Amino acid sequence: MSADGSTGAAVVVVVAALFVEGDGIYASAPSVEAWDVARDARRYAGPWPVVAHPPCERWGRYWSGGPSAKVRRVLGDDGGCFAAAKAAVDTWGGVLEHPEASHAWRIFGIPAPPRSGGWVVALEASARLEPFGRRAWTCCVEQGHYGHRARKATWLYAVLPAGVAPPSLVWGASTGERLDEGFHSAEERRAARAAGAAPRARLSTAENLATPPAFADVLLGIARSAAR
Repeated sequence: MSADGSTGAAVVVVVAALFVEGDGIYASAPSVEAWDVARDARRYAGPWPVVAHPPCERWGRYWSGGPSAKVRRVLGDDGGCFAAAKAAVDTWGGVLEHPEASHAWRIFGIPAPPRSGGWVVALEASARLEPFGRRAWTCCVEQGHYGHRARKATWLYAVLPAGVAPPSLVWGASTGERLDEGFHSAEERRAARAAGAAPRARLSTAENLATPPAFADVLLGIARSAAR
């Protein structure tokens, strides 16, 4: 026992994983409280720092539903999930993950980070958080460096105590398969097929959305560094 009466045992910080699969990687991770669809992560009210994976369908490049969609969707129409996720990160600390080029960054006043990597301070958010002793950061990192089959460029938004810097990650381009064939319209796809271009094998939706274990560990580490 130490002089202050403690046993010297390491303190394990609990992390709340928001907007995750009930049977996914976070559900079985130690000291992680998983919030899936059934729990409704929009209702999270603390007290743990968070890793948030809010839905991205209405925020990405194909927010309208894509070139073959019969019904045009509304940009940002996610039932308030992103707003709730960002509020949880701002309040309890931690990190939020979204696809690179997410329109949510612009709409919520987060600067677009450089594709080459490196953390930059989110000045607008930090101005609001610094009176509470916190600072906001953002970066672009590719999950291909951490075991994803695709490059999967990802934007992170992290809130940490002032004076705590986020960790250095593996920056720059990784290697990996495309998430899709890269066509911008159904007409472009038809033209490619007529020219003899064979269909390219695509990753399944589950593979696209999956978070590699090594990347989940990075995000959990960031969240735990937000605990005070």
